[in-house]
Amino acid sequence: MEKCFPTAILWWRQIQANSVRKNISMGKVYQRILLKLSGEALMGELGYGIDPKVVQDIAQEVADVATSGVQVAIVVGGGNIFRGVKGAAAGMDRATADYIGMIATVMNAMTLQDALEKLGVPTRVQTAIAMQEVAEPYIRRRAIRHLEKGRVVIFGAGSGNPFFTTDTTAALRAAEVNAEVIFKATKVDGVYDSDPRLNPSARRYHTLTYGHVLANDLRVMDSTAIALCKENNIPIIVFDLSVQGNIRRAVLGEQVGTIVGGFCEVS
Repeated sequence: MEKCFPTAILWWRQIQANSVRKNISMGKVYQRILLKLSGEALMGELGYGIDPKVVQDIAQEVADVATSGVQVAIVVGGGNIFRGVKGAAAGMDRATADYIGMIATVMNAMTLQDALEKLGVPTRVQTAIAMQEVAEPYIRRRAIRHLEKGRVVIFGAGSGNPFFTTDTTAALRAAEVNAEVIFKATKVDGVYDSDPRLNPSARRYHTLTYGHVLANDLRVMDSTAIALCKENNIPIIVFDLSVQGNIRRAVLGEQVGTIVGGFCEVS
């Protein structure tokens, strides 16, 4: 039996109410968000690499939000180029494979930066592994200052440590820069109790607690990321990136995808 204090929906309404009071005059619910993009999201329908049209579409959505006054940070994965777990499964040293994956995320970050700047959105890439010729090193206070000045900040190279996913990086950076919410953009329209591609009767959740996600292994994000979000009270909104305008709808507080948040005790 689960006992939730408060229920996810009541908790979420309180979070929204607090944000609305701060930002209602500007027509938005959030002041600072972190968008988590998977590397696969940049791949589109291609089997590998980066689809320029998809990158342009994502950049346009981010630009629409950023120019409305919302401060946007982004963490991008690298699975469209290289996945450390798969490399390790093929016999590579796990740490080495993860470092290669981190470099792949920087390639994606620079691609997204280029697309955003072509739309006139000032953008900075900060990496957890020093690459001073192409990006700034990750410095928390500098990242916050960029956000305050209206620049989009893209965090590359994961957390800089092997064995940690970019989902965990997203939770970590969100906590560090005081983001109010994590938007996890995926290829499905929320979190289901089973794979909707394999089970047509799969049920989509509207709200979930961190405890329910962890107890039922729903794989919204990895368990380390969920635990970080729970500890820092950072809500997660999981939604379908392919639906045009979803990022803006989420920023405006509309019901999009699945909301993960609240505190839950499983007993």
